[in-house]
Amino acid sequence: PHLPTAQKGSRDTPFISLHWLPVEACIRFKEEEESLRDKIRADHERALQEAKEKLRKSKEELKAEIQTEKTKVAEDLKKKDGPKPLPPVPMPKLVGVNDGDPGDPDNKEKRDKIREMMKHAWDSYRQYGWGHNEVKPIAKKGHSTNIFEVSVFEVNIRFIGGLLAAYYLSGQEVFKVKAVQLAEKLLPAFNTPTGIPWAMVNLKTGVGRNWGWASAGSSILAEFGTLHMEFVHLTYLTGNPAYYQKVMHIRKLLAKMDRPNGLYPNYLNPRTGRWGQHHTSVGGLGDSFYEYLLKAWLMSDKTDTEARKTYDDAIEAIERHLIRKSNGGLTFIGEWKNGHLERKMGHLTCFAGGMFALGADGSPDDKAGHYLQLGAEIAHTCHESYDRTVLKLGPEAFKFDSGLEAVAVRQNEKYYILRPEVIETYWYMWRFTHDPKYRQWGWEAVQAIDKYCRVSGGFSGVKDVYSSNPTYDDVQQSFFLAETLKYLYLLFSSDELLPLENWVFNTEAHPLPVLHLGNITLPGSETQR
Repeated sequence: PHLPTAQKGSRDTPFISLHWLPVEACIRFKEEEESLRDKIRADHERALQEAKEKLRKSKEELKAEIQTEKTKVAEDLKKKDGPKPLPPVPMPKLVGVNDGDPGDPDNKEKRDKIREMMKHAWDSYRQYGWGHNEVKPIAKKGHSTNIFEVSVFEVNIRFIGGLLAAYYLSGQEVFKVKAVQLAEKLLPAFNTPTGIPWAMVNLKTGVGRNWGWASAGSSILAEFGTLHMEFVHLTYLTGNPAYYQKVMHIRKLLAKMDRPNGLYPNYLNPRTGRWGQHHTSVGGLGDSFYEYLLKAWLMSDKTDTEARKTYDDAIEAIERHLIRKSNGGLTFIGEWKNGHLERKMGHLTCFAGGMFALGADGSPDDKAGHYLQLGAEIAHTCHESYDRTVLKLGPEAFKFDSGLEAVAVRQNEKYYILRPEVIETYWYMWRFTHDPKYRQWGWEAVQAIDKYCRVSGGFSGVKDVYSSNPTYDDVQQSFFLAETLKYLYLLFSSDELLPLENWVFNTEAHPLPVLHLGNITLPGSETQR
């Protein structure tokens, strides 16, 4: 069982409050905590030593070692009877898995163009990058990141989310089985004193660790707060309550903690249960935590009212402290850093326009119209960030001060890496308003991407959207296929394709069906259910 967490209201409270326990229990708790910390230290030392030994080897030796390991795993699997069969569960009713023909020829032609772009991106990956995370479309070879440890967050939203969506859309058991096998490998990441998972885990050893740059070894809000959708579906499909319990433990821990100005800081130390530096963002490091609160409510057929209340309270604080209007009348979402509002908005933050629209229905105090309007204002601001560049593609981040509005200032913020968030917001705004400008803005993005990012080996990000002759970064990001092109395709499809009443998209745009929990029994007690 997880150890007691820090008491609400004080960052200086010791991790364990023992004044209410008998002496023997105090001693036992202290011994158990110290034992757990010793194990974590020993695991990390062992992992560090293993990494050092690996780094002494040549690339060829490492490749040979990996191939040997793969062969051994394959042979071991043959010897076993195979994975334990999963319990049969009713397949949620799948609505809107159809063509989604938009009807008029003009939009059908545009959708066909997007389909052609998807085929070019996918065929290039198949030809040049098969077996790797992504393709380098100019070098025409595979592109993979660190081979020693994986990101719990990225594996969950990209791989597990993708496999679960593939299972629901196809009905093929192999996708479900693979999702569960991979999810089991992530569970050791939760073996921390607080139950807040490590950012990374070694899939072979189960040893976890955090990013070195993240506020004194903290875990990141957007990472440990973006597991709920997939983990609830894993519990539903497997009957194993562990997944559901892990994410509900995170929610309960956060509910007990003090929040400065009602805001959630981006960093939380998994050893101590205390916040790291007080930096709050609706963009990178924070974004999908808020998204998954809303989507937990939607995915539960609007029965998870605790998630909805937590979302509403968080958005109220964000509106009060982070959302402002520029001198030129553009609504933007800044970042809170140690009591100061930085008047800068990231491309990642642009997803929030769609989130506000998606959460408008069900808002407290009859504020549905207000949040739909707020979504429209964010969509407009983000479109301006595209429109004010030479390439008509948006920069990574843009400022609202010193007379500059919706424009990147630093060179290292002028790049576009095929990101989807602006188009995601266009799609949600289209679904809820049917204002034709959202399709117009989406088509502008299609034309710009096809003109400036398309190369013979796929699509590449560009390093400067303000240059008429930009250089490429030579990476075709996997989210370009999963999100950017998918949202564009849906933008030019009818609303009958994957209707939002029946499907909730995870943060990597993988559609998961709403679970009508009145007809479903999750494992555990009545209270847990």
